[in-house]
Amino acid sequence: MKKYFNFFIFLCIFISTTSIAFAQLKIGYVLSERIRTEFEEFKEAESQLQLEYGKVQTEFDKMVLKMDSLKQDYEVKRLMALDKGESIKQELIQMEQAIQRYQAEKVGPQGELMRKQAQMEYEILGKVKKAVDKVAIDGGYDYIIDASVGLLYFKPKYDMTDDVLHQLRNLKSND
Repeated sequence: MKKYFNFFIFLCIFISTTSIAFAQLKIGYVLSERIRTEFEEFKEAESQLQLEYGKVQTEFDKMVLKMDSLKQDYEVKRLMALDKGESIKQELIQMEQAIQRYQAEKVGPQGELMRKQAQMEYEILGKVKKAVDKVAIDGGYDYIIDASVGLLYFKPKYDMTDDVLHQLRNLKSND
């Protein structure tokens, strides 16, 4: 019986100590999706990437159009049995390979546009991190969590998104 009493006393002390420690934690959250949609640099980066993608798409479309034209020429020569279209067939194969290379170089996983997007996001996310750090330090927060990732419930009074957006705008004007 004494063992249970000692365990109960220990458990009560442990719970009260940990609840006091947790009561002193200050936790806030941000909605990263809102930051992504409202922070002007994200919008500008998205516009710039869309413009680049449009240029790549236009060039790709030209290449495909040329390849389609070659295919038609090949089919006509092949049907007419002129020269079996061997020279066009070679050009067609080279054109297909060029299109595949172009696609990989521009929009593939290691492509130019993906690298550019990653670089832009890295720079912007660095600024977001600075702003979150400043808000956390100035507000005395122990943790700031990204609620867009998976919090199921949160009180609006702990939302630091507006503070972070304000800080981001201040960082931009200080640059």
